Formats: sequence, structure tokens, C-alpha cells
Amino acid sequence: MPRTLKKGPMQLHCEWCNIEQVFDNVSSYIKHIQIHMLEFLPKGITPDNYMNFDIVIEGTVEYHCLWRSCGFVTNGPIPLLRHLYFHAYHTKLKWWGHQEREKMGKALCKLDSHGANLIPDLPQSFKCGWQNCDFVTDNPESFHVHAEYHGLDSSPVIDDKKKETHYCKWQDCLSVTKTKFKLQDHIRSHTQAKQYACVVCGSLFSNRSKFFDHLHRQVAIELQKYQCSHCSKVYATERLLRDHIRSHINNYKCPHCEMTCPAPSGVLKHIRWRHSNEKPFPCQYCDLSFKTMSALRYHLDCHNQQPIYECCFEVCKFRSTTLSTLQSHITSVHKLNGKACYSCHLCDKIYTRGFGLTKHLKGVHKLKWPAGHSRFRYKLYDDGLYRLQTVRYESVELTEQLIMERNIRQSVHQSASQTVVTVQSNTSSSQNTEQTVIEVPSWTPQDSVRMLVDETQ
Repeated sequence: MPRTLKKGPMQLHCEWCNIEQVFDNVSSYIKHIQIHMLEFLPKGITPDNYMNFDIVIEGTVEYHCLWRSCGFVTNGPIPLLRHLYFHAYHTKLKWWGHQEREKMGKALCKLDSHGANLIPDLPQSFKCGWQNCDFVTDNPESFHVHAEYHGLDSSPVIDDKKKETHYCKWQDCLSVTKTKFKLQDHIRSHTQAKQYACVVCGSLFSNRSKFFDHLHRQVAIELQKYQCSHCSKVYATERLLRDHIRSHINNYKCPHCEMTCPAPSGVLKHIRWRHSNEKPFPCQYCDLSFKTMSALRYHLDCHNQQPIYECCFEVCKFRSTTLSTLQSHITSVHKLNGKACYSCHLCDKIYTRGFGLTKHLKGVHKLKWPAGHSRFRYKLYDDGLYRLQTVRYESVELTEQLIMERNIRQSVHQSASQTVVTVQSNTSSSQNTEQTVIEVPSWTPQDSVRMLVDETQ
């Protein structure tokens, strides 16, 4: 139970039954759910002894979950048993979420309630990863209780200063905590245990803060008073705004060039496209290969012998073999999405597509790509027009790294540019050596934090 909630009678509803049944504790609720498992387990096999039998996990018979609004279908009794156990666990989490929301006076979730009883796919049993532990179960409730017990049963290691430390013995983990309760919380990161679920949409959350963030994101727009100064989006809490602002701050840098981005996934994608020649997705109809599956799917359209894309306008009979050709047709012929919305920030030119504005900025105003990036980025302003994003934000740590690398390059360039001139004096036989050094402008931290692509690139 989350520590913020008080122990008390619960209201756990069984939604497999046609008759409404409510239970006030988890133990009696699980025992009731196990009675329903006897409806589909082979004769003579129970939820307590089924692991002692060789049961065919998959077969040709379909097993349907009768939980309200679920619709899960599988081809074996054990996957359905595991699925039903998770329904029980999910119901408990929804009760805790309901209690926490009411205690704090938060508004109900406004998302679609059709997903309230949709739960994750569970292809495998739950296996404990603690050292020398072989515990396996299909019941998530038992699994999480068992795993947290390892934390509470942990024996402390006393250091020279007589301070206790607790080591996590989960497979491949080297974490150390100061108390057994901190270790118990840490173990949840291995088991993916959740603490709350939304009673309306069914979403699962690992802690109270993330559950409340979920509710705050759905607050009415007029009540969202925290606005991002960069993109003008608004949020209900300062915490949500801070999380959003991180998406504007570049914390990661490409090891091969000066491209920076907010997430490591962006760096990996950039490296794949700009610095790698690997093309692991070959076309089965020709000798071409591609870097991504999406690029391969796009290419496969050219092998279609018959037009498969038809114009959506009734009076038009245009057909094409590729989606891109159809989109170009609709834009040029039917003027769909033809409203000019890309505006040049240096003159009065307006374009219907970002490509047109990019071509204008490069050709007329001689702008260049931001360092390491492959395209310009455009920002939506209050007047409904997109204009060039002329600023990028980078973290202090990344700024220091960029400064250091730039200074190293400048030092190398400076050394290569030094010219030594020997002057022979008429009054002395000694030689005076004069050095002429080409100076390179310094690079300040401010240039990294706010880099104007239209002036400095």
C-alpha cells in the first residue's frame, strides 16, 4: 500500500461475475478470482497446483476473458490465468488511485473510459531476479510482495564509520542504498511495480507524482496558467511546465559533429542518417537497401504495377502508384492545405510549405543549416504563421563541452596558422625572431545558449 494512504476496508469489484460482488481486502478478492479460474483450467488442476502439471500453454482452442469491457482472447489456459491475475492487481491499483484522488480533491480523468479494463500483454511469467532466488509466479500481486520482501530482509553492510549500506542483489545491478526501505523502493525499478491506476482510463503509474501529472494534464485550458516562454504552450502546474521545458534544452551531442538535441534517441537517429552507411533493410524486388523500415515501405510503392491510391474528391478520377504523388496532386490541383502559413522573418515573403521558405532563406538571405542539423526548424507564432526558429537552448554541461571542443580546434588552427618571419639587423649580428599570429574570435557561453542561426551560422 502507498505510504500516503491509510489502511482501511477496500471496495474491490469482481467484473467477471454477472452479479455484483465487492470485497474489502486483497486476500479474499484473490481467492474469489481463483474460483473463476477453475472455469477454464483443465479438470483436476487448480490455481494452487497447476505448476506441477505439464499443461499445454498454447493450443487451437480459444479462451475468452469475460471481464467487463476487456475482450482478451488467447489460445491457452495459462495465459488467461495470468491475464486474470493482472485484472485483480489492476483493480487494487485503481482503488488506490481513487482513494488518493479523492483525498487530494483532484478532478476526475476526462479521457475515454473504454480502456478502463484494458491491461498490458503478459507473454511470460513473473521471475524474480534476486541472487540465488528461483521464485516464479503468474500472479503479479505475489511477485511484487515477494520482491519487496528481499529489500526488507536485506542484511546491512557496516562501513568504517559505522554507517549501514544495503546492496541490491538483483541481476546485473550495482546500486547501493542507505536504508532497507530505500532498497525496497529501488527494487520496484526492476519489477516495474505500479502504485496507482486511473479508475477512468485504466492507465498505470509508478508513483503519486506521475499519477497527479496525468490528472493535471486534463485540466481545462482556461485553468492552465503556466506558459512556456518559447513555444507558448500552457500547463496546469509548474512541474509539468518544467518537464516540458526540458524538450527545448539540448543535453546530448553527436560524437561526430556539433549536432545537439534534447534526447539520446535523437542522437542515434542523427548518426544513423548522417554518419552511418549501414542499410539493414533490403528491398525484396530490387538491389536497393534502406536505413529504416519506414524508408523501405515508402520505396515499395514504386514496385506497384497498378495504381492503388485514389483521389478523395468525387469529381476527380486521379490515381497514382505512390502516396507522395497523390499528396502532391491534392495540394497542387485541389489547393488543399494551400493557405500561406510560412513567413520569412527577414522580409514579407510568405509560402504555403516549409520547403518553399527554406529554399527562400538559403537562396535569397544566404542562411545556412544550424551546426550538425539537416534542416531549419519553424516555430508557430500567435498570428498563426510559422517563422524560422532562430534560437536553440543547450544545457550548461553541454555548453562547457562545446566550448572545450571549440577551443581545442581553435588551438590546432592557431598553431597551423602561425608564420615565423626572420629579420636581419644592420646594427647587430644577432637574429630577432618576430611571430605573427592569426587571431580567432573567442567563443562565449552565451553563443552556445542562444545561437542565432540567421546571424552566426
